[in-house]
Amino acid sequence: MEALFLILKDEEVNRFLPWYPMKNLEETRQFYEERYAAKYAQPQAYAYAICLKKNNYPIGYIKADMDESHDLGYGLRKEFWHSGIVSEAANAVVEQVRKDGLPYLTATHDVKNPRSGEVMKRIGMKYQYSYEERVQPKNTLVIFRMYQLNFTVSNDFVYKKYWDRHSRHFIEEI
Repeated sequence: MEALFLILKDEEVNRFLPWYPMKNLEETRQFYEERYAAKYAQPQAYAYAICLKKNNYPIGYIKADMDESHDLGYGLRKEFWHSGIVSEAANAVVEQVRKDGLPYLTATHDVKNPRSGEVMKRIGMKYQYSYEERVQPKNTLVIFRMYQLNFTVSNDFVYKKYWDRHSRHFIEEI
């Protein structure tokens, strides 16, 4: 919990995430219980700590949802940003979900956070479309770019739920 708190308390780390930074360990514990604890009870789930190789200390997290979006998400303490750690962890998750037979992965990033999109590109994901969403609890309008990597579905299959759910959607030239 302490390692997770170090990640989730940082305002910069949480700037592009939908939740506010955690204020204390108890709030972090509650966040973990609501968002991640149930994943570990599922027969198949992908929720991992990203740990330093030298001492196995957790410095981030990475997950792929088991709902129909198969959404890939990640967070990392800022002192480890721009070092390739998230790309390495994401490649490992991609290989595992491919081996396990998931049909595809999706991932989204705030357009104001293009480095996250670069991670998605490095692991082979392709940009599909953008959409505007009001994120909670911050209640801010965000334009997200949606990326996808197909495994067992045809290469031209696009997960359209975000497109269909949000009235403002478009394809950018990027």
